[in-house]
Amino acid sequence: MLFCGIDLHSNNCLVVVSDDADKVVYSKRLPNDLATICAALSPYQQELFGVVVESTYNWYWLVDGLVAAGYSLHLANTTAIKQYDGLKHRGDESDARHLAHILRLGLLPEGYIMPQPVRAVRDLARKRMQLVQR
Repeated sequence: MLFCGIDLHSNNCLVVVSDDADKVVYSKRLPNDLATICAALSPYQQELFGVVVESTYNWYWLVDGLVAAGYSLHLANTTAIKQYDGLKHRGDESDARHLAHILRLGLLPEGYIMPQPVRAVRDLARKRMQLVQR
């Protein structure tokens, strides 16, 4: 069984696929292009337990696209994930590996993947709350 973690940024992402022993079988920085990411994951699709994507401001397109392509998606609640204290060489690959690792262990704190039709209302309510707090 394989596990995938994606460290998502504004214009690129780091995709890591690891096995049951946390051995990395694929690791590459890719542009934020759904076709490119799906092509990179396609050789592993049948063995993938799931794909973890960070809950950042720009996750909608990636999660929706990978769900439509048949992947099992998990949205990581990044505020609830405590990275290892004292980790010396932390970076995008380390973050993506860690997401795949905690998915494998069943310890992933997940965020809710809001259905598409109600996302605009939620985003508007969040913006209103920010303005009220100011």
